[in-house]
Amino acid sequence: MKISKAALSIASLSLAMLTPAFGQSSQDNQPTGGHEAQRMVRALASFPHALDSSSVHTGDKFRTTLSQNVRLGNGVQLHKGDALVGEVVADDTNTPGNAHLAIRFTEVDPKKGQAIPIKATIVALYAPDQLAGADSSAEPDQVPNSWNNGMLQIDQPGVLKGIDLHSRVTSQSSGVFVSTEKNGIKIPGGSEVALAIAPQGNVESASSTK
Repeated sequence: MKISKAALSIASLSLAMLTPAFGQSSQDNQPTGGHEAQRMVRALASFPHALDSSSVHTGDKFRTTLSQNVRLGNGVQLHKGDALVGEVVADDTNTPGNAHLAIRFTEVDPKKGQAIPIKATIVALYAPDQLAGADSSAEPDQVPNSWNNGMLQIDQPGVLKGIDLHSRVTSQSSGVFVSTEKNGIKIPGGSEVALAIAPQGNVESASSTK
C-alpha cells in the first residue's frame, strides 16, 4: 500500500525541520545529547486507540504497538506486535500554547519475556488520514522515518491540524504536542508514530531473543 501524496509532503516538511541542537559538551566537544543519539535506532509504532488530552492526566499510562521488528543497539531484538508502553508526563519544554500533551515511552512489553526499559524520542506522527487507504493504514516499511543520529531536536509544525510537535533527545519526555489554536489535543486511533529508541540501563541481549 502506498503513502498518500499529502503524507509524503508532510514527511518532506518534517525532514526539512529536523535540525541538530549544537550545544557543546565541555568534555569532548560532542553536541549535547550526541552520545544518547549515537545509541538510538529507528522504530515505528501505532496507536490502537485515541489519546486525548481532555481525558488523560499526568501519570496515566497508554500502550502502542510496534509496527515492525527492531534490533536495539545492544543487540536486543524487539518484534512486530510487541507493546510499547508510554505515560503522560509534565511538559519540560515551556513552549507557548493553549494546550500541551507531553508523553514518554518507557518500556517495551514483549509477547514473551520481561519488559525492556527504553529511551525514546518522537521523530514524526502520521494521522490515519495522512496514510493511503480509507480503511487501513500503510505498510510499516512505507511509513517514513527520517531519523539519523545527527538529529538532536525535532520541531515539526502542523503534525496534526493546528498542532505542532517538539522533541529533544535530552528531554525527559519523548515529545510534546502543542496547540496554539484550540484547547485540546487528540492523537487519533490508528496514527503511526516514528521514533528513535535506545535501551535504558543495562539490558542483556538475551532478554528478548525468544
